[in-house]
Amino acid sequence: MIQMTDVSKIYSNGSVALSNISVHIDKGEFVFIVGPSGAGKSTLIKLLFREELPTSGHLVVNGWNVGQMRPSEVPYLRRSLGIVFQDFRLLPNKTVYENVAFAMEVIEAPRREIQKRVHTVLDLVGLRSKARAYPAHLSGGEQQRVAIARAIVNKPLVVIADEPTGNLDPDTSWEIMKIFDRINKDGTTIVMVTHDQPMVDAMRKRVIAIEKGRIVRDQARGVYGYED
Repeated sequence: MIQMTDVSKIYSNGSVALSNISVHIDKGEFVFIVGPSGAGKSTLIKLLFREELPTSGHLVVNGWNVGQMRPSEVPYLRRSLGIVFQDFRLLPNKTVYENVAFAMEVIEAPRREIQKRVHTVLDLVGLRSKARAYPAHLSGGEQQRVAIARAIVNKPLVVIADEPTGNLDPDTSWEIMKIFDRINKDGTTIVMVTHDQPMVDAMRKRVIAIEKGRIVRDQARGVYGYED
């Protein structure tokens, strides 16, 4: 699914965001990326969907060599990914149904397929009854569930989540994490950046810790910090 070999990212101002990162993530894994602010977590995520390019090293995502892709190929890489952000990024003038359907309309899916698939994912995230509601009328947790539905509607191989519970209360965060866990159990790879220590400690998934642009720990069934 994801293979990073000696990947570094140095910005034009000389700032070293990542330094010789090597990591392999297999199909169906659930991986937390943790570390202090400024450690390089967001840069790592941006490399995966080619918002940023590696300065050096080898990065393959879902069979695409990210560093050597032509610009015209980037949309095809992104179609194999689902991306969930902390700030939801919903379209305010579209309903819940329309926000989710839009991701399929972009790839010109047949209308009947769109209707069937959108209702399926809204059932999965528990929002079928809110299909006609607009984002402004939803709670933060409901908006994040719409964002998740939109991310998975095209059946991506990998879902990338950047602080998906960062703006949510603990109870709502648990509900959101249960959805991610369900998606993962259906075979989708999950890569999630988070600062939510209790959640990471309770889930006991693989944990990759980054500090100052380097991987300092890669632990199966890990916790947020080091165990005694």
